[in-house]
Amino acid sequence: MRTRTGIPRTWAGVAVVATALLTGVTALSGCGSTDPKESSRTITIATHDSWAMSKSVMAEFTRKTGITVRITRNGDVGELTSKLVLSKGDPFADGFFGVDNTFATRVSDAGIVADYPAPGQAASAARFALSGTTGKELTPIDYGDVCVNVDNPWFARHHLAPPVTLDDLAAPQYKGLTVTPGAQSSSTGLAFLLATIGRYGDGWKAYWAKLVANDIKIDVGWTQAYESDFTAGGGRGDRPIVVSYSSSPPDTVPQGATKPTTSALLDTCFRQVEYAGVLKGAANPKGMEEFIRFMIGRRFQAAMPAEMYVYPVDSSVPLPADWSSWAPVSPKPYVVTPAAIAAHRSEWLQDWADITSR
Repeated sequence: MRTRTGIPRTWAGVAVVATALLTGVTALSGCGSTDPKESSRTITIATHDSWAMSKSVMAEFTRKTGITVRITRNGDVGELTSKLVLSKGDPFADGFFGVDNTFATRVSDAGIVADYPAPGQAASAARFALSGTTGKELTPIDYGDVCVNVDNPWFARHHLAPPVTLDDLAAPQYKGLTVTPGAQSSSTGLAFLLATIGRYGDGWKAYWAKLVANDIKIDVGWTQAYESDFTAGGGRGDRPIVVSYSSSPPDTVPQGATKPTTSALLDTCFRQVEYAGVLKGAANPKGMEEFIRFMIGRRFQAAMPAEMYVYPVDSSVPLPADWSSWAPVSPKPYVVTPAAIAAHRSEWLQDWADITSR
């Protein structure tokens, strides 16, 4: 997922060196206060680099509770997850936000998350609960659909119908037109890989071989793919097809216009869900519980689309006006179960790397 600042939610778990992470975690674990009174007035939240929330929303939480929130950004989602697991027994934060359904089973299986069935969760959030867990550990906060996006004016100028499905991307008429973030270096790219696994099952490797033969370009992260190589991304890209989000098109409405220049292909999507949790051994678990209750409240939920370009799990929260027209979610996103992701993530990524490096 991304923010308005264009920061992609990338991860590089495959390339992370464990000793380096351990060094960073050890340093962070010493940052908390030893004063019980100060600890009760402060919480530390571990999150990814794409965290964004307005000062007014965060100030409201402090005003209501007297608790100051310290945000620690820990790289991409994979690096965040690794740091959380490696700090088991001596957490460097009170809780976390931003571990998504591609990595959530890792923190759950590691036994680092305290049970906290957050009260007051909207009924609509129940469908985002992580299957295969107790349902008491991880609280769903937001979701977003990773989908293929297209530059409509480019296709109109070239008198070519844009693609509609994943099958289309491998067709000869679209050769050399697609760019995606890499699955090993970007959570967006990983989600796209999972979409293809959800669509083709065991045939996903043959499909990716076709994409490679059709000259798909693979970038490190979302920013390079969208902002540099995508023809509608603001740079001088030459690829009119990009892997991005269903929430991306509203950001391409030209000044003075009422319609975006891009559209998301809703038959190509994989749904990401982000969770929050309280860490076992936290210095201030009660404070983190209060913040989770705040995150599922209407004020925080309503701010998420504008701040992080994600959909709130509370369906009663109104979305920005242009989202209802230009940022619908996929009616049938492709599904890969968390259990399957946990069992095969490393294998799939290695196979993907082998195919795309040929």
